[in-house]
Amino acid sequence: MSEVKKVVLAYSGGLDTSVILRWLKEEYNAEVIACAVDVGQGKEVQQAKQKAIKTGALKSYIIDAKKEFVTDYIFPALKAGAVYEGKYLLGTSLARPIIAKKIIEIAKREKADAVSHGATGKGNDQVRFELTFKALMPNIKIIAPWREWDIQSREDAIRYANRYGIPVPVTKAKPYSSDANLWHISYEGGVLEDPDKGYDESMFHLTVSPEKAPNKPTRVSIDFIKGIPVGLNGRKLGPVQLIEKLNKIAGKNGVGRADIVENRLVGIKSRGVYESPAATVLHIAHKELESLTLDRETLHFKELITPKYSEMVYYGLWFTKLKKSLDAFIDETQKNVTGTVRLKLYKGNVIILGRKSPNSLYWEQLATFEKDEVYNQKDAEGFINLFGLPLKVQAILKKGVKK
Repeated sequence: MSEVKKVVLAYSGGLDTSVILRWLKEEYNAEVIACAVDVGQGKEVQQAKQKAIKTGALKSYIIDAKKEFVTDYIFPALKAGAVYEGKYLLGTSLARPIIAKKIIEIAKREKADAVSHGATGKGNDQVRFELTFKALMPNIKIIAPWREWDIQSREDAIRYANRYGIPVPVTKAKPYSSDANLWHISYEGGVLEDPDKGYDESMFHLTVSPEKAPNKPTRVSIDFIKGIPVGLNGRKLGPVQLIEKLNKIAGKNGVGRADIVENRLVGIKSRGVYESPAATVLHIAHKELESLTLDRETLHFKELITPKYSEMVYYGLWFTKLKKSLDAFIDETQKNVTGTVRLKLYKGNVIILGRKSPNSLYWEQLATFEKDEVYNQKDAEGFINLFGLPLKVQAILKKGVKK
């Protein structure tokens, strides 16, 4: 272990990374540089700098990456319609690559020998962090304490923290793990490990329960340019501000909660509870605008690759050739996804009120059930005969009747 003289730690100020910071000093006798990457965690990240120094860090960086997180990670996933296993909006999955990228930037600046993270050996985050480390700095040493040390549980970590006087936000009375950023807040572990067990309403921070949401609906409109949300309720907003504002609006209406049993990359089923108010609304609105602006074949093919794209994000394969290639295809599909979607938020529901686009492929004169001079209904007979010919031939031959 003596070859490690300086290590950059992906630091949050939470239980795991606080304990890891001290452990790295004790176990490796190395200088530790704490790096907290702000992707919208809130007050926690602002308090991390001083806490890291008090816990023994040589230096402590706070990197504001909120805008980059939205423009370079959230929006590409939104354009792709990326949702893992049909329910998880990938909040943590999207945050890990940018955090790891910033850790590598600091490691290069500080000429560090190693990087470290607080992900457990059972979870997905260890893969997401380390695949990014390998892609961006392939020869850097990676220290994953949860795969090395004798600490086996959150309770063990709490005892370690208490032994060294490290203040931690997690207690035995509230042992679940939480991860927050602009796109969501996740809750897992501890009291949530039984998939048949409910949870206390006090756990949530972004949303109210649908029962406590206003009795009157809230109407919102979202403007998109080339698949990217740029305005809310007719007002142009920056990417971070738009998500923050929509989180508040949707959260007050009980929108965006999900209770999921998902399949982790390592082969374990895991229960997670998520709050993703803005993400929920934006995904629904974006999909609705695509229905108006994408031709059938492009839309259907995009729906075929979306599960693969979502899986790659979940697996931590952000910096791969295939992911880059899929992004190129998706960007091409989004060139005409410009317009406005109007929605109604009511007690946990997101209801479409209307959608419009200068690139709309909807032609009312063609779609109408009233009399029109565009579509000749007699043409349908020949189309059906040709479209159904293989089916007809199969039935004829099956009966042994040839004509």
